[in-house]
Amino acid sequence: MKKVTIIGGGIAGVEAAIYYRKEGFDVELISDRSYVFIYPIAIWIPVKTTRFDDVAFSLDKIAARHGFKLTVDRVTSIDAETKTITLSEGGARAIDHLVIATGASKVKHEGIENTLSICGAPEQSLMLKDKIDALVAKGGGKIAFGFGGNPNDPSGVRGGPGFELFFNLHHHLKKLGIRDKFEMTFFAPMASPGARMGEKALQLMDMMFKRNRFGAHYGKKIKRFDKDGVVFEDDSRLESDLTMFIPAGDGLELIKNSNLPQNGAGFVRINNYCEIEGVEGWYAIGDAAALEGPDWKAKQGHIAEVMARNAAHNSAVDAGLKSGEKKTYQDHLNILCVMDMGNGAGFVYRDDKKALLIPMPIVGHWLKIFWGWYYKLSKMGYIPRIPGM
Repeated sequence: MKKVTIIGGGIAGVEAAIYYRKEGFDVELISDRSYVFIYPIAIWIPVKTTRFDDVAFSLDKIAARHGFKLTVDRVTSIDAETKTITLSEGGARAIDHLVIATGASKVKHEGIENTLSICGAPEQSLMLKDKIDALVAKGGGKIAFGFGGNPNDPSGVRGGPGFELFFNLHHHLKKLGIRDKFEMTFFAPMASPGARMGEKALQLMDMMFKRNRFGAHYGKKIKRFDKDGVVFEDDSRLESDLTMFIPAGDGLELIKNSNLPQNGAGFVRINNYCEIEGVEGWYAIGDAAALEGPDWKAKQGHIAEVMARNAAHNSAVDAGLKSGEKKTYQDHLNILCVMDMGNGAGFVYRDDKKALLIPMPIVGHWLKIFWGWYYKLSKMGYIPRIPGM
């Protein structure tokens, strides 16, 4: 039986492990933690709509269900020339078939330790909850949420979860009857954050900001973060008692320090089949990979899963385990999300032909909740996977 090693226990790595097993491979998944953190529903932890344990889903359970080996260890180096990886505990090993699904690092900002991120280390979601609870107990304050960019690779921008938590916090404070005691501002260095969603989406977002008395601070580069706010390139300040900031994705030091082919941001260069350039039998998927495609392209979980399934299929074709043509990922590039607001949601979709943002009062929130349950149940094989989800 052909063996494949997958490094990274996130959404991309889990999907790859499941589908490589379906294709008949002997699979080992290496992850530096024992759970997959379901980031799309982590937005509810800080506002206490869900618990951390409901978002951190056991990799042991998934591995047992699908029959792949789970190794909890950290990869410390990758050598593309010798096709070896080195583990912190397991030492060096030669790998003929490798899938890199390690995710990404974050762009480093001065004073970033003065912020918390809903897309950072999972523990930060609990720290955000504690910080919000402290502000609620205080009875008011100034809140600043934002995200940044990476000029070396704009596809790594993650603004959606920032908006979602922002809206959910607004709803949470309204339910407590103290929303008028808080000043809420969203900031970003680009002039039109969210522009990749399309013009109609920007117009609806602008209307929502005005209706809910949200402040907006756009178009100025971030100079640094202080304990009590954000300083911009012109030395203007945005005061804040709580700063939630999502830095743009950047290549992991593990990748940057390797001899893997990389783009300017340190993401692994791949072809349209997710194969790493010049390294036979090695693939990169999800946030670790350098995407090619339209200017509005974005790294999202469903794209990572498409890449994982394609890598498994293409590997099986190359290994002679099945016949057929190889599959490409660029044909599937789109933006797709349900932007939750606590009491509803907006359905966002964009491809080369259209850009939509459809308001979904009440039912949209429940649709997002359903997706969280669907993700866990479908990964365990208890219900079939719905195409496109």
